[in-house]
Amino acid sequence: MEHKLTYKDYSEALKEDRLLGLKCHQCGAITVPPKTTCSKCQGSELEVVQLSGRGTIQTFTTIFVPPEGREAEAPYIIVLVELDEGPWLMGNLEGIDPTKVTMDIIGKRVKLGHAIFPGDKFSAGELVRPLFTLEN
Repeated sequence: MEHKLTYKDYSEALKEDRLLGLKCHQCGAITVPPKTTCSKCQGSELEVVQLSGRGTIQTFTTIFVPPEGREAEAPYIIVLVELDEGPWLMGNLEGIDPTKVTMDIIGKRVKLGHAIFPGDKFSAGELVRPLFTLEN
């Protein structure tokens, strides 16, 4: 099965603050991050599309006890964002003190950026992750 969007291409776009997804020709749903089939109908006829990178926070968690190798990052906030185009995407939230965050951030609008994290003993090298900031 052909990969229309590889994780490498997805990550390289993120480094430029561009969010790429896959639009299904069968049902019209958008899948992000990339997969070989549609997240909704499992269709394989997909095309690469650029997404706005904007959305609304649906939920969040604050990480006080990070995974091994990431102790210096804690505490930090992870948000689950419903993108304007429909799919939900998880990423870090920047610009709010993790020790003072409240439920008031749910429903707030955010925009996408990116963060590059060095590799650790569990990865094959650096990782690029979505990084969200509140819109003004």
